[in-house]
Amino acid sequence: MAVLGSEACFEPVWFERQRFEDAESQYQRFLIGGAPCATKVLVQHKHKLVRGDSTIAQELERARSNIQRCLSKQGAPTKSVELTPEMAARVEAVEKENRTLRQTVSGLQSQVEALAKRLAALESGSGAAAPVAEPEPAQEEEEEDDFDLFGDDAEEDDEEKERVKAERIAAYTDRKSKKTAVIAKSNIILDVKPWDDETDMKEMERLVRTIEVDGLLWGSAKLAEVGYGIKKLVISCVVEDDKVGTDLLEEEITKFEDLVQSVDIAAFNKI
Repeated sequence: MAVLGSEACFEPVWFERQRFEDAESQYQRFLIGGAPCATKVLVQHKHKLVRGDSTIAQELERARSNIQRCLSKQGAPTKSVELTPEMAARVEAVEKENRTLRQTVSGLQSQVEALAKRLAALESGSGAAAPVAEPEPAQEEEEEDDFDLFGDDAEEDDEEKERVKAERIAAYTDRKSKKTAVIAKSNIILDVKPWDDETDMKEMERLVRTIEVDGLLWGSAKLAEVGYGIKKLVISCVVEDDKVGTDLLEEEITKFEDLVQSVDIAAFNKI
C-alpha cells in the first residue's frame, strides 16, 4: 500500500475471495442436487422475515389471537353435550329416584306437621274430652223398653241358630256313618308243589279251590314244570288284608298232606 499526498491509495487486493469461492461452490452443489445454495437460503430467510412466520411480531400476533379466542369462548353460550343411551337411562333413573325421595319427604313432612299440631292441641288442653251429659230418666226408661222389646227376638234367633246347627251336625254324622270304608286287598300267587310226578294235579287244584274263607276269592291256575317230570300248581287269589293272611292260606292248603308237599308265596301285590 502506498500513500500519495493526503489521499490513501489502496492496492487492488481481493480480501473476500474465499467467501465468494465458498458461495460459488455451494451454488454449484445446488445445481447438481447437493447442498442448498446459500443464495436460496438467504432468499428463503428473507421471505420468512417478510411473512413473519418466525418473528417476534408473529408470535405476538398469535398470542393476541389466542387471547381473543378465549375471551369469545367465555362470552359464548355453552354447547350442549349429546347424551348416549346409557347416560340418558342413568339420568332418567336418577330423576325418578329424586322424585320418589321428594314425595317421601313431602309425606313425612306432612305427618310431622300433623303430629306437631296434635301435640300442641294436647298441651294447650283443647283436645281434652268434653264431659258426657247424663241422660234424663225418661230417656233411660225408653231405652230399657226398647231393649225388652227386642230381647225376645234375639232369644228366638239364638234358638233357631242352635236348631240349624244341631241339624247340620246330625246330617254330617249320618253321612259319615254311611260312608263305606276303603278295603285293602292284595293279589297273591301261590306255588303248590306235589310229592312226586304221580300226584293227581287236577284233584289238587279241586281241593285247593274248596277252601272258602270270608275275604278270599280264587283266580286262575296253571301247571308249571319243576323238573324230572314233576309239575307244580300255580294258582292266584285275591284276599282282603284284614281277613285273610298268607299264613292262613298255607295252613289250609297243607292240610291236604296226601297230595301237597309244600306251599310257597310266588308273588304278593297290593291292589
